[in-house]
Amino acid sequence: MGHDTDHTDVTDGTDGTDGTDGTDVMDVMESVVEDRRFGAVRVRLDTGRGEVVVEGGAVPRVELRREGPQDDGHVPVGTRDGDRLALTVDGEEAVVDPSKGRLTRRSFAVDVRYAGQGWRLVPDSVAGSRLLRGREHVGDFVSQGDGRVLAEWREGAEPEALDAALGYALAAAFGTGAHPMWLLAADAIGDIVPG
Repeated sequence: MGHDTDHTDVTDGTDGTDGTDGTDVMDVMESVVEDRRFGAVRVRLDTGRGEVVVEGGAVPRVELRREGPQDDGHVPVGTRDGDRLALTVDGEEAVVDPSKGRLTRRSFAVDVRYAGQGWRLVPDSVAGSRLLRGREHVGDFVSQGDGRVLAEWREGAEPEALDAALGYALAAAFGTGAHPMWLLAADAIGDIVPG
């Protein structure tokens, strides 16, 4: 993604879910990221249930869950309605506030507040999003909505374990990247003009 940074490697797998509990095996994607700073990070995305779980030996466990049915098929976790989402860090409640996702890249931002700090994952290219802790750009993430997440840590930044856990969780839950405003506007106009 254009920076001299630490990279990650991803291996895919399933969690062995057989669907007997009503979960479609195709809805569950699990990957293990070998993050060069934080070691093995497991990312589990269940699109059917609207759940993302991130955990690893060097990062806190982050869980993001959707309440109720899916209302946005373009979002891996199934909604951008913050009132229907619950976020926890090692079992402690955090606040997640996704923007509505309209005509600008910034409108696809997702904000988190926890322990007196704030984070934002916001698209900055067609494929990628940057993670900010406060105003500091600590890393870049890519995820296409399939549960696989790649991270690059900014040179000179000092990312913390919580930055990593939240970045992986938000990227998996909401995907990354967005088209430029002019293309989003053209798509919106195309949707309302009869064809």
